[in-house]
Amino acid sequence: MFTQLNPPIPLHVLGRGDGHALGVIDYGAEHNLLWVTAINATGEIWCAPNPQVRMQGNWSMDRQKPMAVKASQESLARQDGC
Repeated sequence: MFTQLNPPIPLHVLGRGDGHALGVIDYGAEHNLLWVTAINATGEIWCAPNPQVRMQGNWSMDRQKPMAVKASQESLARQDGC
């Protein structure tokens, strides 16, 4: 089943970067959700499995940036700097 997200949800795909989820693909039991995500920095569209997706921090909701997102962003910054 494909569900279009309206509005898109801002999130982070580990190893890819920040983006907006445009939809979710659910193949049912025994499968991860797949988040159809447009990556901000590259414009690429990725179907990211649920374990690789994290919510972005949100100051107004007092949601801190997850440690996995910080590590992923640092890794991406090092790759860009090389």
